[in-house]
Amino acid sequence: MQISREGLLTSYRKMRIIREFEERVHKEFATGKIPGFVHLYAGEEASAVGICQHLNGTDYIGSTHRGHGHSIAKGCDVTGMMQEIYGRAGGLCKGKGGSMHIADIGVGMLGANGIVGGGPPLACGAALTAKLGKTGGVAVAFFGDGAFNQGTTLESMNFASIYKLPVYFVLEDNGYAESTASSWSIGGHNPMRRAEGFGIPGQHVDGHDFFAVYRAAGDAVARMRAGDGPQFIHIEFTRYYGHFEGDAMTYRPPGEVAEERQFLDPLKFFRARVIGAGLLEDGSLDAIDTEVGALIDKAVATAKTAPSPAAADLLTDVYKTY
Repeated sequence: MQISREGLLTSYRKMRIIREFEERVHKEFATGKIPGFVHLYAGEEASAVGICQHLNGTDYIGSTHRGHGHSIAKGCDVTGMMQEIYGRAGGLCKGKGGSMHIADIGVGMLGANGIVGGGPPLACGAALTAKLGKTGGVAVAFFGDGAFNQGTTLESMNFASIYKLPVYFVLEDNGYAESTASSWSIGGHNPMRRAEGFGIPGQHVDGHDFFAVYRAAGDAVARMRAGDGPQFIHIEFTRYYGHFEGDAMTYRPPGEVAEERQFLDPLKFFRARVIGAGLLEDGSLDAIDTEVGALIDKAVATAKTAPSPAAADLLTDVYKTY
């Protein structure tokens, strides 16, 4: 599956934005100025971007508590996201959702979700709408290895299989459901078998490799658009930070994260691959790095000076009326 020069630059830019966004949020959270809980996506960039590069305006994604990367990959405004994380009125959800509830229906982001396994049912709803409306759209349900043991996820897979809904079930296996190793907690030790049990075809890929994810996702999305029903993918990688900011990570082997950052960084892999193949140049990627750094600086500065929601806003946006 070929990807254009522009596609390569866009993919790298999105992965770099995710990385720099998360690294900066990590630093800012330590100052005590960011309210609530924060769960970072650094180290997992190739998954969100490799998949969302195949999506368009008719497609929707359902996310998890670790949703910053998915939001950026689907096209959410970075400054609006940063304001939301800071609890500011200019945030994507007017500062009332915070890190775990970033959403922007306008770009197809159904929302990050603090409920483990809460995203797959929403993706099924979006996919059912697309099928009945004949829009050609698809829905993606991102979920972690912990959510793969939730009934909501398995019921959604069954529902999507029965009705042949265009849902892409994306298991992002970062090795730990909070502090429980997925190698122990997933019965049968083979997620592919679970998908096969529902009649859903799937693939297993290395989540450090953008191109592996991109190829697998391209094939799956094409099948869904052709009416072949739901698809499944098991993506393995490691998160660079704890389950949440403040997690001491005592359950992880010494040096695990340092080795991942040195030897299994998806951005390093991408850069080495495209430069080695003569597809892009160092200068082009360096320029993106500089641009993204300025973008994140501006987003943080805006968020720090933006007004907080007013007291009168407290009871707005509670119920949806039609």
